[in-house]
Parts: sequence; C-alpha cells; structure tokens
Amino acid sequence: MDGSSSSKSLAVQRPSENNLAAIVLDQNLKTLLLTAANSGSGTTTSALMLAGELSRSSRGEVLLIDASLSKTNLTQHFGLGQERGFLDLVLAESPPALERCIEASDGLPFHFMPLGHYWQHKAHLAPQALEALFARLGERYRFVVIDGEAVYANADTLALAALADGVVLVVRGEETRWEVAQAAIQRLTQANARILGSVFNARRYYMPKWVYDNL
Repeated sequence: MDGSSSSKSLAVQRPSENNLAAIVLDQNLKTLLLTAANSGSGTTTSALMLAGELSRSSRGEVLLIDASLSKTNLTQHFGLGQERGFLDLVLAESPPALERCIEASDGLPFHFMPLGHYWQHKAHLAPQALEALFARLGERYRFVVIDGEAVYANADTLALAALADGVVLVVRGEETRWEVAQAAIQRLTQANARILGSVFNARRYYMPKWVYDNL
C-alpha cells in the first residue's frame, strides 16, 4: 500500500462519541468482528476507528481485515483490488504466503489485509480454514479487527462471528429499526458469537450536544 492511496479519507460520519477501544476490556480478546443488521450502517467507519484506537492504545501491532464484498469496501478505496488477501488465504486450494496478503503504509497506524480475489472463489468460508488463519494472526498481532458485512447481507458473517473472540454490532441512528437490531443479535447469539456491545453510529442531535452530555 503506497502513501498516496493510504492518504485518502472516507467521506462518512464518525460514530458516536463512545470510545470504541473501551469495549475491549478482556485481555484474552484478539479477533474482533464488526458487523451490522443492515448494510450502510457505518461498519467500515467504525472498524477503521477501532483499529486506529487500538493501534494507539496497545503495545502490540494491529491488523485490519477487509471481509466485505461491497463495491465500496476498503480494498477498493485503497486501490488494492488486484492484491491477494483474506479470501485467498481461506478459500484458495494453494493459499499464498501470509506476507503477500498484508499491506503496510506509513500513512496508517495498523496493517491492512485486502479482501482478495473473491471472484475466483465460489465456496463459503470454512470454519477450519478461518480458525487456522486466526490462530496464525493471533501469534503475530495483538488485535485483529475484521470489517464484516451485515448479518442479513452474507451468511458467511455468522461463520466469522462464531470464530471471532468478540463481535461488535454497529447500529445506525434513526435508520436501524430496533426489531431488526434485536433479530440480528439473536442470530449472532444462535451462532455462538460473543457479543461485546454495540456502536451507535450517525446520531442526530435535536438539541445542543452539550445538553446531552450533561443529562
């Protein structure tokens, strides 16, 4: 990843003022999946912020994995659509070397793993391959943050959730219905996911923010 591509910034709103890194209190947590009930909830923004905060607050290295098939995912944003990445490691019959799937840049405080060549693979994510990859990454990184797709957008999200050490649900203010968010939490729970908490994203203030801060 070169400096020019990593200097781009996403034109999206920041999550609410919650300190995302505060959700990671268990020292045994390493692999963290961010997902949502619906697409467009700001999962990518939250994943970027969490990876950045963890990079600044932890002593070990942090890796951000792009596991989103969206056409506007981080892999495309950074111009890495032709690079090997996550899906190649878990789906290819002859996976590439791990080092070939990790990008580093002076412009980012964490390492980045692109999505990979998803158009070459039709199979679903295999739990054994995911578990093996997470174990390898856990030996190298203090935290692995995964930018995942929404629960209802891709069935593979539940496979990721089941094997991640913790899951954070991103909820978009005034767009994600309470019933839909609850149903997503139920599906994650049924998949044996460990839900750490939620991020309330794109909150709208109808009175000055300082009033909310002092309520």
